[in-house]
Amino acid sequence: MNIFVPGRICLFGEHTDWAGGYRRINGKLKKGLAIVVGTNQGIYAKVKPHPNKLIITSTITNGEKREPFELPMQLDHLEKIAKSDNVFSYIAGVAYQVLNHYNVGGLIIDNYYTDLPFKKGLSSSAAISVLVARAFNRIYNLKMTIRGEMEYAYRGEINTLSLCGRMDQGCAYGNNPIMMTFDGDQLYIKQLEINNNFHFVIVDLKGKKDTIKILTKLNQCFPFQENATQEKVKHFLCEISESITEKAAAALRAGDAVGLGKLMCLAQEEFDRYCIPACPEELRAPLLHKLLNYKPLSPLILGGKGVGSQGDGSAQLLVRNESDQNKVISIIGNELGMSCLKLTIQSNKCAEREVASVSEFDTNFFTGSSSH
Repeated sequence: MNIFVPGRICLFGEHTDWAGGYRRINGKLKKGLAIVVGTNQGIYAKVKPHPNKLIITSTITNGEKREPFELPMQLDHLEKIAKSDNVFSYIAGVAYQVLNHYNVGGLIIDNYYTDLPFKKGLSSSAAISVLVARAFNRIYNLKMTIRGEMEYAYRGEINTLSLCGRMDQGCAYGNNPIMMTFDGDQLYIKQLEINNNFHFVIVDLKGKKDTIKILTKLNQCFPFQENATQEKVKHFLCEISESITEKAAAALRAGDAVGLGKLMCLAQEEFDRYCIPACPEELRAPLLHKLLNYKPLSPLILGGKGVGSQGDGSAQLLVRNESDQNKVISIIGNELGMSCLKLTIQSNKCAEREVASVSEFDTNFFTGSSSH
């Protein structure tokens, strides 16, 4: 059986997953709201059952194939690897969660091709986790919904040393944009109707950033604010970000690329204004702002902003069409020495629909007869 899972990019609403989670402590905070979409790149694998072992062969982005890694399908062994810094800890964490709830055997996972960059804010670890959950689901006919696969992937990943948030597993929905709402322990998902093709360029800024430091500093502003700096961060993540994200969803529905680009610029401007003071050494992001203000790109891009936790990791630029996409990639590569990926969101013209909410601690939703 062949399985492909993409990475994911947060188009709007970064940091709102954990910020919205604080509503379980401070109900006066607003819900978190984010728009997430799968990348065109991802992880490809062939999977088949094994009676009692988890066997993984992986291929990284340069084509190098690692030696097979074998692990007995026993809870204590899986948990030990999940809690370690082993490169396969995410896989072990998901397998541990599945085995803890289902009577399953093992898997042979041959990750024969990968074109998704790692550690670039594209949720490569979440893609791996979703792939493993999906493999168990399909091989053993566990009848999980996509939401169930997401939840096992999330629980498996937080069983490791990871700092992943709930939006990361949005990659389970593939290249279909989704609106995610974070309300304490509750997560709501709506699949969005898209009435145009949207062409993005995802840029590896070739810089360094300390994601843990960014998250630590911003989390210090929640659940209650003690000074003006913390109040500003809360205002952006709870009020301003929500407003911009709702307008962005409307622009996607309308097929309004120009309007969406303006909202990207606004989101970055407001993030800088309200959040940089909380962690200036990371969020000033000189490489990100050099790219966003690079004059040769101005005629070609409709808007741009940082990716993920922000900082000098990656950026996203919106352009008019595939021709401009290629021109932008050429300029960035030749003049700025940064590498790029294409992201094209295809028009789907489907009816929007809500996907049932789930609590982080709810174990009754994992299976269902509905098709998602």
